[in-house]
Amino acid sequence: MVGPLYDCLANPLGAVRLTFEKAMASVSDPSAFDVRDWGVFEVFRNFLLEQDNLSKVPMLNPLTVRWVQPNTLVRFRGMIQDMLGNEFYVGAFKDESIWRTNKFVDVSQFPMPPSPDMRIWERRLLYCVTVPGLNTWAESATESAVNGHMESMSEQRDKRSIMDIVSSNGFEDFPNAKRMKEDGQPSPSSESRDSKTEDSFSGTIQLPQGDRSSFPCLVKIYNSPESDLKLNEVFEFIGVLTFDPELTMEGKDDNDECYDAIYIHLPPNKVPRLHCIIHRKLAVDDFLHNPFQVEPKPHLVKDVRQALLKHLTAISCNDALAAHFILLHLLSRVHTRIDGVAVGKLSLNITCLNKDNSTLFGSQIHTAIQNLLPFTNRIPLTLEYLNKDSFASRKDYGTNRLIPGVLQLAEGSHLIIDETQLEAGTLSSIGVENVRLLKDLIELQKVEYDFKYYKMEMATDVQLMVLSEGKSNIMPADIVMPFRPSLINSSEVVATGGLQAWRWYLATVRTLSHTIDSEMQKVVENDLVALRQADRSLGGQDFNRLLTMGRLISASFGEASLSMEHWQMVKELERLRKERL
Repeated sequence: MVGPLYDCLANPLGAVRLTFEKAMASVSDPSAFDVRDWGVFEVFRNFLLEQDNLSKVPMLNPLTVRWVQPNTLVRFRGMIQDMLGNEFYVGAFKDESIWRTNKFVDVSQFPMPPSPDMRIWERRLLYCVTVPGLNTWAESATESAVNGHMESMSEQRDKRSIMDIVSSNGFEDFPNAKRMKEDGQPSPSSESRDSKTEDSFSGTIQLPQGDRSSFPCLVKIYNSPESDLKLNEVFEFIGVLTFDPELTMEGKDDNDECYDAIYIHLPPNKVPRLHCIIHRKLAVDDFLHNPFQVEPKPHLVKDVRQALLKHLTAISCNDALAAHFILLHLLSRVHTRIDGVAVGKLSLNITCLNKDNSTLFGSQIHTAIQNLLPFTNRIPLTLEYLNKDSFASRKDYGTNRLIPGVLQLAEGSHLIIDETQLEAGTLSSIGVENVRLLKDLIELQKVEYDFKYYKMEMATDVQLMVLSEGKSNIMPADIVMPFRPSLINSSEVVATGGLQAWRWYLATVRTLSHTIDSEMQKVVENDLVALRQADRSLGGQDFNRLLTMGRLISASFGEASLSMEHWQMVKELERLRKERL
């Protein structure tokens, strides 16, 4: 059997064209393909997943964008920062007696004479960026694949030219194909296009708000329900990278403001386009380097837990109690919402940080969490910072863009709010609004977005740690933990293997399911009643906190159900914490 006459990596548009032509050989009207994919998606799924070629696809980032070739297959990992609506395009048209398709391209590779035989299709536009707060170790998790691909680039280029020559069906080398006018003649600028490609695509990527770490990509989505992709979710998009610096506004409707805004404010020579063929939502463990392919069995988890707890105790200046609560905090996540309550969150306010220990501990805990979690952010809260700019994302209708705020973060992010430098003063209207936004985030796990004519609450899942001298009045955390260090200098060197094991532990254990059997449920209920009788100030939030702690302690040992031993640990930790209060 003769193999395919295209290279899915170097010439994915060849696969698109071949499968389309095969499908059209048995159908006279392509309107049936408006919803269907005519088999092209299955071709790439088989190539990437069944044949295990995913690692061969280069990752699109600020480094690789300088050498990756247009119209080749690439991967992009990022957060959906904005949804730009839908775009209509000529999906299929008749070129004399031959039906052709423009799917997965920005500009038709063939002349399109005026004809009633055109099919208008639709695709979604997503503005994606590098995950905010993505740490270096998580970003470098794919460097080995990228480096391996760079080494084989020359070989692939030779292979592409050979494939194009061998192809009897006229599969042109699309990256070097000449642009055609409607009269079928090459455009004058097409001959110099190749020489411009590298210069135009290198070093001109538009990074919003001067943030060089926020690499943008305009992703075009086909045949996917809107519910599959949501704002602030993290995805890996695999598709065709297109780059056309000469893309013009010809043929646009004068009333099409969305089209106008996209191509003026997100020009193709500064924001690369990726026509997505396959996408998948990413979890925290997808950013681990060489993740452990083992089940989180209790005996294994217990050893890793003990080593991590020792490490957290060391960076907490030998405060073992604080280390226990930091561990539970790092394992917390929102696993459900009931009547507006984000169940599973466990925000932490570490207090008693003075001028002597705040700098040391704040730096140590920030560095430690950076080394453990893939997405971490830090806000040094001062009066000037609160009054400066709104923390909320807002819609700019002039550019049809959602301007990101500092609180627009990906699911699973960690955020440290450092209040140790906050001094007394007057809040402006912007500052008052920012304080309200912070309170909503820590209490409800929601962030309000400003769409000028209305405001919309967006659910989120962000781990919040507050560092302060006294109990924070701005950020009412679930746990208030007074800091009691016994060592001034507690820095330690951690082996790479230890860090990888701890990252695996935190990413894996926090996703474990959890139950409370009927017998333990009665024990918990009786204890909560006794606590309420002893302290009438206790309420529903306190009980939710204790139950969350029980769930997290069980998970920290790799257990799926609450045991009597772990419930006793919850009560003891709570007793010791209250003694400090």
